[in-house]
Amino acid sequence: MKKHRNPVPTVDIIIEADRKDGRQGIILIKRRNPPYGWALPGGFVDYGETLEQAAVREAKEETSLDIQLLCQMHTYSDPDRDPRQHTISTVFIARGRGKPQARDDAQEIGIFSREELNFPLVFDHEKILEDYFERKSQNGNL
Repeated sequence: MKKHRNPVPTVDIIIEADRKDGRQGIILIKRRNPPYGWALPGGFVDYGETLEQAAVREAKEETSLDIQLLCQMHTYSDPDRDPRQHTISTVFIARGRGKPQARDDAQEIGIFSREELNFPLVFDHEKILEDYFERKSQNGNL
């Protein structure tokens, strides 16, 4: 008998933050674990946790920031988005409070402007940020 499998729920968070140069940027983390590379903060939803609670927890664990969720942007479900397994990620847009520091699964952290995002991102995070910047340019604020 074939075992029934379901995709695993995850969250990703686009954290808007002010940079030292006064411009707004997006917080990315450099992953400590495979797949290696730069990514949006995020992770797996724990059992008994809402998507919103998972987003707040993951942001705190990886960036040390307290965040205010502004909105839920979109859900991404391509079975190949994560090379480890089939995940479905709900993406939130948030504002960060505090000083970002790499913690937990994050080896490094940075605040990047749109123009500085000229390097590969892991998972489908490049697509997510393309969608984010497109919507932001169309709507001003999301």
